[in-house]
Amino acid sequence: MSISNDEVVKIITDHISGAEVTVEGDGYKYEATIVSDAFNGLNTMKRHQLVYAALNEVITSGSLHALTIKAYTPGEV
Repeated sequence: MSISNDEVVKIITDHISGAEVTVEGDGYKYEATIVSDAFNGLNTMKRHQLVYAALNEVITSGSLHALTIKAYTPGEV
């Protein structure tokens, strides 16, 4: 069972306040681009950990299998 792109967006925006999120995916592989002030001062690994923490439940359930993350601060886009 897979998760929709819109559901992934909602989960991320619910956990990372003020994030601008776009998700593209085919039900198997997903690519999320997230822009948020929450990433200020964080390295790439910490940014990804923040996103994975938001999505932990759907990842462990198997609803979300493969995810590529692009995480930026507003000043980086």
